[in-house]
Amino acid sequence: MPDKEQERLAHDLGATVSQLMRHLRAASPQGALTPTQRAVIARIDSGGPATTAALARAELVRPQSMRLTLGALEENGILARSPHPTDGRQVVFSLTDEGRQVLAEVRRAKQDWLAVAISDRLTADEQRTLATATELIQRLMPS
Repeated sequence: MPDKEQERLAHDLGATVSQLMRHLRAASPQGALTPTQRAVIARIDSGGPATTAALARAELVRPQSMRLTLGALEENGILARSPHPTDGRQVVFSLTDEGRQVLAEVRRAKQDWLAVAISDRLTADEQRTLATATELIQRLMPS
């Protein structure tokens, strides 16, 4: 059972990670993309083409909401639809070349913001401490 200090650390870490994620999202050059849209294109990039239902389940939203998200991304040329390979009633969505470029720009902007923040705000010793903390945080993730 966690003690009070471990509970405080868990709370502080969670709040800090949430704040960091907000700053990373704000650093994105794609202000027109919603967090859900960014999550969908990242998921398709890592997992490959997917159906509306699969994406809705993965993002914990209703299929109707996901259809709206996918429609906006398709309209902007970020996603393209194609027939499902085995089920003619469904379609799958995949990234277009434009979509891959948008995703690369979003990722590059986030990484650049964080690298500049680390360089400008942390001493060399603090940067080594952050590297150690990053390894520890990675160990918290399920394998």
